[in-house]
Amino acid sequence: MSKRDYYEILGVAKGASAEEIKSSYRKLAMKYHPDRNQGDKEAEEKFKEASEAYEILSDADKRARYDQYGHQGMRGGQDFHQYSNINDIFSQFGDIFGGGGAGTIFEEFFGGGGGGRRSSGGRRSAGQPGSDLKIRLPLTLEEIASGVEKTLKIKRQRECDVCKGTGAKAGSGSTTCPTCHGQGEIRQVSRSMFGQFVNISACNTCGGSGQVIKDHCENCKGEGRVSGETTIKVNVPAGVSEGNYIPIQGKGNAGRRGGEAGNVIVVIQEIQHQHFSREGDDIIYDLMISYPDAALGGEVMVPTLGGTAALTIQPGTQPGTVLKMGGKGIPHLNSYGKGDQLIHVNVYVPSKLSSHEKDLLKELSKSENIAPKKAKKSSKDGSFFGKVKGAFSN
Repeated sequence: MSKRDYYEILGVAKGASAEEIKSSYRKLAMKYHPDRNQGDKEAEEKFKEASEAYEILSDADKRARYDQYGHQGMRGGQDFHQYSNINDIFSQFGDIFGGGGAGTIFEEFFGGGGGGRRSSGGRRSAGQPGSDLKIRLPLTLEEIASGVEKTLKIKRQRECDVCKGTGAKAGSGSTTCPTCHGQGEIRQVSRSMFGQFVNISACNTCGGSGQVIKDHCENCKGEGRVSGETTIKVNVPAGVSEGNYIPIQGKGNAGRRGGEAGNVIVVIQEIQHQHFSREGDDIIYDLMISYPDAALGGEVMVPTLGGTAALTIQPGTQPGTVLKMGGKGIPHLNSYGKGDQLIHVNVYVPSKLSSHEKDLLKELSKSENIAPKKAKKSSKDGSFFGKVKGAFSN
């Protein structure tokens, strides 16, 4: 993954619109694509860097996460496509390159050669890609504070063990599709006053694979995949928040007839804590102390995310006082350090008292240090009636 700022790579401002990002990436892709810079490693790296930046900034969710957390927010099992030929980039970003193929001006510019999505080795991916799966992962604040590895069991479409994902019965094989002649796509050429346009779509007969199965696998009925369960491991970094997500590539539903598998999107969900609430990376704890403790001071034990810790109460601590335990909060996801644990002090007022306790409190209430100081009455009456009375008395 590139460590340069994605906006800097594309040469746009952080507040750039989707169209500005698309336009800038299109120019860079045409300039640095390996097909136009044979043997130029620097151009190839710039091309891959620009493609990586566009993949993030063209997706609203990924862009928001990058804006908030930077490169570290893009961690968690995600990697980026490595492009080896022009067909890869057309397939991945078909919205800006004519919709899935090297059509229109790009076919002329790079000398033809469309086709469906291909692997990094230039081979066409057979079948249709699988869909993504979204799952929620509930985490306690303790797990969020320390980071955790979770093993999840998920239901998904997995590759057929009998045919190994081909969808064909053993020994039957496949033949070249008679409709698209093995290309996996159908091209329709139209002309207008603006020139020639090529519309490219997947072949309906073979589903884009370019091959037609002779005899279908009995286990998967020719799909190349069956329903099943699998387990995956998810490494959750410390400091995540509710709604953050971790993409795990290739662990979603298997593709049809050998198509690429989808991804698993793990969405973080915070479990409500027994003692704490969370504000950013700080955690809040409501502490109830007695009146004697508030007046005399002392030391109390309070829960923390790492166990318990001693907290000093200063004599004369008032209700509503907020005490801070530095570094006892949630680690910052995108930088060093931690938040704090904030203690909101409340003073307990008993609702039931014995006769002896009532007598003690009555006796204490006579002390000038126990009862609240009363405001001195002003010698001048500033009210409306006072002013009227003063006017007549004069």
